[in-house]
Amino acid sequence: MTQTNLSAGISVIREQVKTAPTAPGVYRMLSEHGDVLYVGKAKSIKKRIVSYTQVNRLTIRLQRMVAQTVSMVFVTTRTEGEALLLEASLIKRYKPQFNVLLKDDKSFPYILLREDHEWPQISKHRGARKHKGQYYGPFANVSSVNRTLNTLQKVFQLRSCSDNTLETRSRVCMLYQIKRCSGPCVDKVSKEDYSDMVAETRAFLEGKSSEIQKKFAASMQEASEAMEYEVAAVYRDRLNALTQIQSHQSIVNAMVEEADVIAAEEIAGRIAIQVFFFRAGQNWGHRAYFPKHDKSDGIETVLSAFISQFYDNKPAPKLILTSHKLPDTKLLSEALSERMERKVEITVPARGKKAEVIAEARRNAKEALERHMAESASQAKLLEGVAEAFDMDEVPQRIEVYDNSHIQGTNAVGGMIVAGPDGFMKNSYRKFNIKDEDLTPGDDFGMMQEVMRRRFSRLLKEDATRERGHWPDLLLIDGGKGQLSSVMEIIEELGVTDVTIVAISKGPDRNAGREQFHMPGKETFMMPHTDAVLYYLQRLRDEAHRFAIGSHRARRKSDIKKSPLDEIPGVGPKRKKALLHHFGSAKAVIDADVKDLANVDGVSKAMAQQIYDHFHD
Repeated sequence: MTQTNLSAGISVIREQVKTAPTAPGVYRMLSEHGDVLYVGKAKSIKKRIVSYTQVNRLTIRLQRMVAQTVSMVFVTTRTEGEALLLEASLIKRYKPQFNVLLKDDKSFPYILLREDHEWPQISKHRGARKHKGQYYGPFANVSSVNRTLNTLQKVFQLRSCSDNTLETRSRVCMLYQIKRCSGPCVDKVSKEDYSDMVAETRAFLEGKSSEIQKKFAASMQEASEAMEYEVAAVYRDRLNALTQIQSHQSIVNAMVEEADVIAAEEIAGRIAIQVFFFRAGQNWGHRAYFPKHDKSDGIETVLSAFISQFYDNKPAPKLILTSHKLPDTKLLSEALSERMERKVEITVPARGKKAEVIAEARRNAKEALERHMAESASQAKLLEGVAEAFDMDEVPQRIEVYDNSHIQGTNAVGGMIVAGPDGFMKNSYRKFNIKDEDLTPGDDFGMMQEVMRRRFSRLLKEDATRERGHWPDLLLIDGGKGQLSSVMEIIEELGVTDVTIVAISKGPDRNAGREQFHMPGKETFMMPHTDAVLYYLQRLRDEAHRFAIGSHRARRKSDIKKSPLDEIPGVGPKRKKALLHHFGSAKAVIDADVKDLANVDGVSKAMAQQIYDHFHD
């Protein structure tokens, strides 16, 4: 940052102040490349951005931001609460350099009790809510859902199979035999009894487990007194399963019906946030987050930014308990209440059971942060080892690893995974569907050249000055000398420099631990099989292999679903269905003559000729 750049940035903002609205809203500060540097909200945009022209009151970080600002964008809203929600949405979309950023914000899994079928189904659900039914959650992770579903199957025995499986099955499945399903597919249970099971499941997921326990205990006692010991054993097992799942509900089950507990801890300028999920009086798991922030950001500021971004794509509960008093608690509460169309309370408990839960969450946050920092330190040492092994001037901050996957050249896909100081950067993973039709099927060298050309041509176009942090410091290629030569050909053709390129091959006998490393202008070398850096590079290579194979399988699966009939002009879903019903398969349609095709309902002689000509050009 130079004084000239800072002065230029202040001049830009002063010009923007002249036309800035006085209404509430959101402002974006943009760099010369059009990147969003910062997204902020304000009760009055004009009054807020004036503060950026007062240099003496700006921190060094904000001075750097102002120095890079060349333009601004304003969006007004009706209220400051709307501005807060819009700010969170834009931060997650643009990931500005100078904002607090919530990383790893995947959607949470739910349990879905479907109500659009005569035999309701219970299943794990993630994503859009397309089915009619009750959604219970969120759960902190998939393992929490699986554990709960496993117990629900033991206790209530609702079906988990798809509608198609239910309708086509002619005999009971393994789940029925191990007493995890009541067998509605083959009428092993009446609709009345199944409806009772659905009601009991719903009651349990709504927090009425004690009532269900009393009911099961009474039924067990009644069966025992009637000497129906097998029936009594069934209720005994269901009671044991209920007790098992309740043993996983730590802390205080009856604390609240519905709440999220959000606690933060700070060590050496780094902050971890722990979130506990309580629904229906049950603890449905917890999860740790490590938001990206500047060391000068206070823990209250980071926590407030986290909460607004966290609930941008998920429903907020009725109560949010926090470990620290937020600077904008009232505004956050009003904004979330407006979005949910019901009251959302945010509070810091001072005593009692709720305060105990906050203390537990803070302890978990501290432990998670200590583990994260230890892992980061270990990762830093590994990256230092990588720099030393490959004679790099600086420790790599971005490593890109490439691999191809195909079956005899079909459905060819190139995969790129990215790693850095914080581990795998999964948001930066990319797949490349191989498009060059002139390539010989199975030409791995040609495939890798296409991937390199597409990747670096785009980089040169979008980030030629290398200021956005998208450029790799190290390329790892899965392959030997031939693969390295093919990559270097493209790299030199595009004029790319200052990127270390290494090919990693399996080595003699293709044994793990005997990998060979190939670099331009250097002799092939190996690392000691006990070297931690070697294990790290193996892990990177294996992750690239996993990602490429997964992308290839997804593409192959998509192609399998396609039919040759899809490509015939004028043949829509109805005609395709009629053809398949008449001939039994797409291959039979291809082999049919014009006369047979014309016998299909809805297919005229002209259309029959067109279908025949399509396959017999």
